[in-house]
Amino acid sequence: MDAKVKLVLLLFFASLYSSLASGNEVGVLIDVKTALQDVDNQLASWISNQVSPCNWVFVKCSGDLVQELALYAMGFNGTLSPRLGELTGLQTLTLSGNHISGSVPEELGNLSSLRSLALQNNRLNGTIPDSLGNLTALRLMDLSGNALSGNLPDSLSNLSNLSDINLAYNNLTGDIPTNLLHVSRYNFTGNRLNCGTNTSNSCTNNITNRGEASNNSKRGLVIGSIGGGIIGLLLVCGLLLLWRRKKHYRHDTFVDVPGESDHKIAFGQLKRFTWRELKIATDDFAEKNVLGEGGFGKVYRGVLSDNSEVAIKRLTDYESRAGEDAFLSEVELISVAVHKNLLRLIGFCTIPTERLLVYPYMKNLSVAYRLRELKPGEAALDWPTRKKVAMGTAHGLEYLHEHCNPKIIHRDVKAANILLDENFEAVVGDFGLVKLMDVRKTSVTTRIRGTMGHIAPEYLSTGKSSSKTDVFGYGIMLLELITGQRAIDLSLFEGEILLLDKVKKLSREQQLDTIIDRNLNKDDYNIEEVEKLIQVALLCTQQSPEARPTMSDVIRMLEGEGLTDRWEQLQLIEVSQKQEYERIQKRLIWDDNSSYNQEAIELSAAR
Repeated sequence: MDAKVKLVLLLFFASLYSSLASGNEVGVLIDVKTALQDVDNQLASWISNQVSPCNWVFVKCSGDLVQELALYAMGFNGTLSPRLGELTGLQTLTLSGNHISGSVPEELGNLSSLRSLALQNNRLNGTIPDSLGNLTALRLMDLSGNALSGNLPDSLSNLSNLSDINLAYNNLTGDIPTNLLHVSRYNFTGNRLNCGTNTSNSCTNNITNRGEASNNSKRGLVIGSIGGGIIGLLLVCGLLLLWRRKKHYRHDTFVDVPGESDHKIAFGQLKRFTWRELKIATDDFAEKNVLGEGGFGKVYRGVLSDNSEVAIKRLTDYESRAGEDAFLSEVELISVAVHKNLLRLIGFCTIPTERLLVYPYMKNLSVAYRLRELKPGEAALDWPTRKKVAMGTAHGLEYLHEHCNPKIIHRDVKAANILLDENFEAVVGDFGLVKLMDVRKTSVTTRIRGTMGHIAPEYLSTGKSSSKTDVFGYGIMLLELITGQRAIDLSLFEGEILLLDKVKKLSREQQLDTIIDRNLNKDDYNIEEVEKLIQVALLCTQQSPEARPTMSDVIRMLEGEGLTDRWEQLQLIEVSQKQEYERIQKRLIWDDNSSYNQEAIELSAAR
């Protein structure tokens, strides 16, 4: 690739990455995570190489913008990042019940869409920023139970939509802006504000006034007695119902989710697990059982009651999807995709607050692990195994594209999603999850899903994916197999950031041997086989999706059929493009040196 063209592409990717709100918000939330000091790794799913944060835990989105951030009672000891003010679509910010110290950032005043600000019961100090008066959409503000001091900003009177404000138990002084005493509900007790003593009625205006509270307290014994009788009656009825169920359904040990008969979907051999079964299998989802995590959630190792080992994927972002029936419909589509190179779905679990998928446990973990995360003493993948992985992955994707009805597009093909069974056969995982996570009433995928460096350019620019999107990701995965490197390395300040660009450059310079994985000895591989695999990868990663082969074409090329012709055709196209580029460059240089043409250009300019 010519240096100028490469520069344009890099600038395009850089500008696109920074201009996409979701991409920017990834960086913002990583800064938030760092500032909060997540020592217990509760935000482990917040990974910086993700395109969007909308599938992370405790994050909810509207479209591609973060709409809600709920991190309450998680024991954070850090501070609030000023970059929170960059989440322009944020409507709800909840960080209550932690140990957060430091000041309230002035930048929070930039959150023009914010409706609820809940920072109560922390260790925040300093003054309340005057900028909070800019939050004209704010309806609830709760900063109680902190160590805030100083006067209340007069700008808080601008909060015309405010209906609930709680600043109790701080060290605030001075006057209360008059408008704040007219909101539906307020509480300023526990301060040195000029509303009288700390327990004065003028410092609090809760939904029930004191007279009603007094009357309610007098009625409490009466209500308590009636309530106790009702509860007792319900308890007896519940015990009778449980006894009857036990009598008729002796084998139903777990009853925390509906049975399969409640739905019209036939799942064949797919098992519907209960929440309790999976909690027991994972030791209550203990961190020690976490196998890994990515954009869709954490994966836990589990042992079922029959001693079989499973991998349980606990999905995130479940509340943003449609109802349970839509979820089950997508699960059914995944379950019918059965192929030796696809990860088989064993079962699932769905309750109002959780969605989980159960798969067989892969003892050899993922290709990414075997390339880059080996522990001391563990053997690296040899060259025959890497060739087998390339072929097996191609067969799995070809099945998804050409033998499933409707066809399934993976959208996140990479080494981390290629698992290895006990015989080191490639097993494609996470297929179908993009659609599963993005189900709406229209069943349309609405977000760009994937990992930077693996995403096809047309998917980034248009948001539209196809089977050729997966072909591009497969090509990058081949380069990972050959080099052992990541698809993108943002730590490099000089040289090629993208693995694809690096390989193209070395291919032109005929120095491919310098980039082969150092875990492979020269005696372990055939350089001609390496070159052919790189040729397949570069054919798969062409800029134009129409020019890329299908996965069935890829399989034939891996078997030695048609690769030479396709590669020669690509070389001719690149030579032609280079010559055209040089011709344009010469013409531009000639135009710059021609006063006649320069005058013509100036005359033809807009006036």
